[in-house]
Amino acid sequence: MLAIINGPNLNLLGRRQPEIYGTKTFDETLAEIRADFADTRIEYFQSNSEGDLIDALHRLGYDPDCGGIALNPGAYAHYSIAIADAIEAIPVPVVEVHISNIHAREEFRHTSVTARAARALIAGCGRDGYALALLYLQRLANANNQTDTKVE
Repeated sequence: MLAIINGPNLNLLGRRQPEIYGTKTFDETLAEIRADFADTRIEYFQSNSEGDLIDALHRLGYDPDCGGIALNPGAYAHYSIAIADAIEAIPVPVVEVHISNIHAREEFRHTSVTARAARALIAGCGRDGYALALLYLQRLANANNQTDTKVE
């Protein structure tokens, strides 16, 4: 199982700033992702509340079935030490995802305090960033599950 966690205002995708985020809802994007990863269970969680996001990271990060988390912390990326600490506190890898290129936007968006705790950062690939993150996490999980077998 892999997980996607979306932070604040991402529940408004499809309506919020369509010139930046597009016109599809995240439910539509999630359906496409689940179709593309048909052999993998994809858990999804979204909240506008920092504490709820931390609780979801803790819950999924210690779930023995979870191979990794694609996290779009939204604006929390730029100042939430608590979310960064939560990422560091869990054993599963986290890939930070941003739909837009945060480095091409306002100056305050250029820094992500949560990215330092993540295994990787994907920004500016649109909604494809989620699939790229899941593909990477899937490959990490597969590499970790392979064992060297001696043939005698």
